Amino acid sequence: MTVPARTGWRGAAAAFLAVLPMLSAAADQHPHADVPYVPTPRGVVDAMLKLANVGAKDYVIDLGSGDGRIVISAAKQHGARGFGVEIDGALVSEARREARRQGVGGRAEFLEQNLFITEIGRATVVTMYLYPKLMMQLRPRLFTELKPGARVVSHDFDMENWQPDARVTVPVPDKTYGPPSSEVYLWVIPANAAGDWRWRSAIAGAALDYELALDQAFQVLDGKPRVGGRPARFEGGRMRGDEIRFMLTAEVDGRTVRHEFRGRVAGDAIAGKVRIAGGGESGWNATRARRGHIKLSSDR
Repeated sequence: MTVPARTGWRGAAAAFLAVLPMLSAAADQHPHADVPYVPTPRGVVDAMLKLANVGAKDYVIDLGSGDGRIVISAAKQHGARGFGVEIDGALVSEARREARRQGVGGRAEFLEQNLFITEIGRATVVTMYLYPKLMMQLRPRLFTELKPGARVVSHDFDMENWQPDARVTVPVPDKTYGPPSSEVYLWVIPANAAGDWRWRSAIAGAALDYELALDQAFQVLDGKPRVGGRPARFEGGRMRGDEIRFMLTAEVDGRTVRHEFRGRVAGDAIAGKVRIAGGGESGWNATRARRGHIKLSSDR
């Protein structure tokens, strides 16, 4: 299916949302039908790139790039490289001309292409301003094709039960639709930490065996731990890229011991630090005995 994808057919709230279901239905029935083009405000572009912390080492892919302003700004203001994909040939030509005019034609490219067939695996940052329905169709690909730590930024629309890692509200006083502001959302692709983990740590000079069964839904972790063969309590489990953090509370020799774990997931290994309340900090290394999978349910 060919779907028109451009930086501006979307809007937020109020009057635009009132007609969005009709536009979405029309796009499904007539995938090349003309739909409103609403450029991303310049202040929102700046906020998107800032929230994603775009730098010279990044490769930015804008899905629905319109006149190219996001990729051009990423190249000119942040030194990044990348490309935009847009189905409207006139907008692609305009973006290419503007990139050359601003001296970033070698770092900012534009493709006349359907975003659903665009390869995105090399992106460290993906930006978009799309219908929610299209974002949900793209969501599984983001997890499958992007590396842990890649950032995804959206203007005005979220991704339902995939909660953002950060969100900012940008004033847009001259906005032509909806309230005079825009929402910008950031998600960081998490590494897969799901499964059964094993390690050994010392508490008060005694080495104890740890077992932790982790479930992962997007970047949120839930766990069933055992410390020294006894059940423990798991709290605050979360991934941000390959970074993992969580807390365990266990009963050890008649006293309650609280652990704070932080580390990095690399395949089936974790290396990091554990801080034990009242007992200082030490190294932590864990090995995965059974690999699980990240849950990407579309249910709210």
